[in-house]
Amino acid sequence: MNEQQKPTHRPDSTATGTGVTVIGLGPMGRAMARTLLAAGHPVTVWNRTADRADGVVADGAALAATPVGAVEASDLVLLSLTDYAAMYDVLGGATGSLAGRTLVNLSSDTPDRTREAAAWAAGHGAAFLTGGVMVPAPMVGTAAAHVYYSGSRQVLESRAAALAALGTPKYLGEDPGLAQLMYQAQLTVFLTTLSALMHATAMLGGAGMKATQALPELLASADSIGAILRAGEETPGAALDAGEHPGDLSTVTMMGATADHIVATSTSLGLDPTLPLAVRAHYRRAVEDGHGGDNWTRIIDGIREPR
Repeated sequence: MNEQQKPTHRPDSTATGTGVTVIGLGPMGRAMARTLLAAGHPVTVWNRTADRADGVVADGAALAATPVGAVEASDLVLLSLTDYAAMYDVLGGATGSLAGRTLVNLSSDTPDRTREAAAWAAGHGAAFLTGGVMVPAPMVGTAAAHVYYSGSRQVLESRAAALAALGTPKYLGEDPGLAQLMYQAQLTVFLTTLSALMHATAMLGGAGMKATQALPELLASADSIGAILRAGEETPGAALDAGEHPGDLSTVTMMGATADHIVATSTSLGLDPTLPLAVRAHYRRAVEDGHGGDNWTRIIDGIREPR
């Protein structure tokens, strides 16, 4: 490492943990850097916009002048970037420094791109873990935080002391794409729920109800969904795995009729019908396929095999 590549500020000399580099200082990257510092790890940071590092440097992190300097500062390198393309952009000039280090990419992208990245890292002699942080930045490092990982279990275990500071590690398997797939699946639930909450709030707003009155009721409903599903099946997902859809409670026909009513109500209020139309399409497909008397879970067939 030449003089220009050395970190411009050294971490607190009292830190005793494993050194960690954090590349990418959006809200999540800054939260991770501060959490690691608080846990006693020397932290080096780099960000394309350097002044984003000011706060964490003031807290004791080292600021590297270049990606090469950031990589060479630690054996463990965490990436918190927009997507996996950004990893290649940032580390493209630092590939000669990757050998023997562990890259943990906590960025969002597709499972296929994650697998390609793991192969790319291995080609440069680096170990690679995929990670998905399942809490927002303010909750990183709290008891509620957990992070999904996939890749080599041995690599995860060797880095567990530092990674556990961010949240409880949950290992999914050797396939590098698994953690990314779980992350995207979780966000499917999250983003769809957010859109549903805004659509429902808009529906009630059509009758003059303010969001401050509507949202508490809607959030209570959202909170109850997990309990409702668990009450219907001792082990959620067991019937799905067995291909069973007993229609003794909420049938496809019944739920589909409700979906029809939501579309009609939304249309009468002049709202964008995209979300309720998509939901209704799932039930109509199941009815067309002759499964109207089955449990609502039968809609998974059409999702798995779209026409």
